[in-house]
Amino acid sequence: MNTVEVSELTRQFVLRRSRRGRRGHVREVLTAVDSMSFHIESGSAVGYIGANGAGKSTTIKMLTGILVPTSGTVRTCGLDPVRRRRELAGRIGVVFGQRSQLWWDLPLRESFTILAAIHRLEPAAARRRTDELVEQLEMGHTLDTPVRQLSLGQRMRAEIAAALLHRPELLILDEPTIGLDVLSKQRLREFLRRERADSGTTLLLTTHDMGDIERLCERVLVVDHGRLAYDGTLPGLARTVGARRVLVVDLARPSDDLTGLAGATLLAAEADGMRQRLAFDPEITTAAQLLAAISNRVEVRDLSIEEPDIEDVVRRIYSAGDGTAPALSGAGAVARGTIPGGGLESAAERPGEQGVQDTAEGGAAGVEDAAQRGATGVDDDRNHASTSL
Repeated sequence: MNTVEVSELTRQFVLRRSRRGRRGHVREVLTAVDSMSFHIESGSAVGYIGANGAGKSTTIKMLTGILVPTSGTVRTCGLDPVRRRRELAGRIGVVFGQRSQLWWDLPLRESFTILAAIHRLEPAAARRRTDELVEQLEMGHTLDTPVRQLSLGQRMRAEIAAALLHRPELLILDEPTIGLDVLSKQRLREFLRRERADSGTTLLLTTHDMGDIERLCERVLVVDHGRLAYDGTLPGLARTVGARRVLVVDLARPSDDLTGLAGATLLAAEADGMRQRLAFDPEITTAAQLLAAISNRVEVRDLSIEEPDIEDVVRRIYSAGDGTAPALSGAGAVARGTIPGGGLESAAERPGEQGVQDTAEGGAAGVEDAAQRGATGVDDDRNHASTSL
């Protein structure tokens, strides 16, 4: 069963720019998301990454019903996000790193009470769930503190607790660890792993912190200029862009540089050649073969293997669109573990069709408040709950 299903999803915006030295405007169509298709299985954890402006946030807003797609179809938890936005709000949780769903001037405890009322939780069930989240996220000493006085790490833990208060099927996190220190990141990651294991929550994570992806996700989607550029595992992503592993050997005695080894390149030699670093492509040679070739020349005392740095891998993908990195492999439609060669052209090079209606200008009916708040559809309920409480 799939929690998210996206087929040929497209979102275009109409831009009107004034003409230099002339009256009137020039109409341009910007394609933020371009014919994207993918699915997310229930209970899985998927990282959704891309450079700034690649289309990540636009995709999330369509998944949650904040934006109306220009074309294509999207189903979140089996629902049409726009037509059934209120119902969907009770089945998903969303955390935007730059926005808050908490009440700035109220104590944290009151925010949880109001959110429980918005989601129509029974008082006893709301108290049990709040106590559970407070204990797991170590928030007991902050419950009576106004949200505006919380540290960034404390507020982010509170945001995630608020998103999970109603036990959603899908949790969407947009830059959840931005600006956090190492300890705060570690605590959040450990909590999210436990929550997924205990509740089977599906996780969609967008971030520029590749540590989040490595520790939380078993699958990664890479989006570039509105198109899906890769769908597969992190190790597969490294292989696709030609990232190399590094064999580090400590030798028994000083040695000349280890050059001329088939399938390997010497990166550095230290301590009179007693430690040498060699990069190799696993598709050409194996670590065992390389070690055997080295052992035929010198005596090896110790060794280690360094895997490709995931941040370097992603940088290769981002820069490939500018022609500054090796060409990406693959062609045609995106398949798991492949990168299509034609999926990285600039959106500015793909002019939109005439007559495209920009819902961002006119405003889609019923989603204007959510678009302003970056929320997931509980805008009016929030006001009703706050007055009734």
